[in-house]
Amino acid sequence: MKILRTISFRLETLRFKGSSKKLILTCDYCLHFPTFVVSKIKTMSTFTHLDASGNPTMVDVGEKPVTRRSAKARAIVYLPDEVLVHFDTGDIRTKKGSVFQTAILAGVMAAKRTGDLIPLCHPLGLDNCQVEISLNDQREVVINCTASVTARTGVEMEALTGAGIAALTIYDMCKAFSHDIVIREIKLMEKTGGKRDFKRKN
Repeated sequence: MKILRTISFRLETLRFKGSSKKLILTCDYCLHFPTFVVSKIKTMSTFTHLDASGNPTMVDVGEKPVTRRSAKARAIVYLPDEVLVHFDTGDIRTKKGSVFQTAILAGVMAAKRTGDLIPLCHPLGLDNCQVEISLNDQREVVINCTASVTARTGVEMEALTGAGIAALTIYDMCKAFSHDIVIREIKLMEKTGGKRDFKRKN
């Protein structure tokens, strides 16, 4: 019995118009019979903000359904002892005013203006935006920004922007005490609505 030898290779097609997916075909070519057999088909994500020519473009969301969407982002800020010594009754008091209360307002304002700050973001009228600030067991400032909207596109950028600007506001309010302040991370914690949900494990 003769064993047929095959060669496998991948054929990547151009992405479909209006889609962020690129089709990948894995084909087998038989050396004894000149025939191509598609053995596997899958899709691969591509950059959604680039057109076919590689130029920046907004994503057309006109045909997407309007759904309830939400996102939560978190920023972590390290404060040195020179700053933490001023922490009292849940906040830090400075000559500029209450640090955490000012950062909360800044985060909400920034989330509402995300479309003006990030070039290819869609401007959204948020249904709600909440910023919560606390100290964790490691004496780090934890900023959680949760945004929600009923729209055709998600609000993760609004949540990330709100958390990030709140963190920068804390730096600005506290830099008179020390410049050894570190914004350690800004990350998406979870999102709902749209094609798929996301929730970070830790």
